[in-house]
Amino acid sequence: MRPRPPVTGRGIVSGTGVIIIGLTATLLALIFPIWSYADRSGTGTDADVLNAQTVSTQYGPLSALDRDFITKVRLAGLWELPAGQQAEQKGTTEAVRTAGRHLVEGHTFLDQRVRDVAAKLGLELPGEPNAQQKDWLATLNAAQGTDYDRKFANILRLAHGRVFSVVAQVRASTRNSLVRALADDANTTVLDHIKVLEATGYVDWDALARDLASTSTPPLSNSSAPPGPTTDPGQVVPVTPSVAGTYTLPPAASSPPPQ
Repeated sequence: MRPRPPVTGRGIVSGTGVIIIGLTATLLALIFPIWSYADRSGTGTDADVLNAQTVSTQYGPLSALDRDFITKVRLAGLWELPAGQQAEQKGTTEAVRTAGRHLVEGHTFLDQRVRDVAAKLGLELPGEPNAQQKDWLATLNAAQGTDYDRKFANILRLAHGRVFSVVAQVRASTRNSLVRALADDANTTVLDHIKVLEATGYVDWDALARDLASTSTPPLSNSSAPPGPTTDPGQVVPVTPSVAGTYTLPPAASSPPPQ
């Protein structure tokens, strides 16, 4: 029997090195999935948007998305309410005039709600439509007859389609009880408006699909400052709802108790 060669220091070091390398590789394999998951969940775009410039209120955290949504509700009323009153006068069919009436009643209700929410949260609200909304109103002002009916139905249906996804995102993610209640009211109102606009028979579905696919909701205005002091946002013009029709909106929600 041949004698076993003596174990040298070099052999011991080499064997230990192999073991250490193997243990290190195993440890890294266990740690990497945990680190990777934490990185995805903590630094994703959606999380950044949700938590950007969030401030504390007695009704729960108020995020940049929440504030942007409140502004959008106010802006919608500033142009859709007068557009609805115009449709009651200029629409050549009863379906178009009915859609106009729903816009007037719906945004009169929502404007009262959003003003109340903004006052409680200390938010300033815009006092006039934005540039795109003014362009839409100018287009409707210039149109007549069935051309007006068609443009009214398609412009308003496109606008409501864009905002519908925003309402859903806010309702699903907000941690503020006032914003949550406002999103409920906005969801009911926007869905009703979508239905009555489609009922006019003038919606161009192919053009609508192309427009919604090629455009996206404007990015959030991530202001670095918390909500400012409340100022009088002014009146929606015109503010007098139509007296015709029997359409009933859900009652205004009372302020939820502080959290």
